[in-house]
Amino acid sequence: MDLKQVFGTILTLLGIVILLVAVMAIIGGGANFMGISLGIWQGAVVALLGLVFFLTGIGLIKRTPSKPR
Repeated sequence: MDLKQVFGTILTLLGIVILLVAVMAIIGGGANFMGISLGIWQGAVVALLGLVFFLTGIGLIKRTPSKPR
């Protein structure tokens, strides 16, 4: 795998984790996660950040051509 694809995979996985935490905060009306208290609006901001990470990672994976060996 190319370095860009590895970085894209890491960003995608990080985005998924951040989105899951944000969804827990939004649905639960506020959540404590690892000692951090997130309200509904803070959860929405975190969800937006997670979406940016996720879409950036997917874009990096799609745009990087695979080199045949």
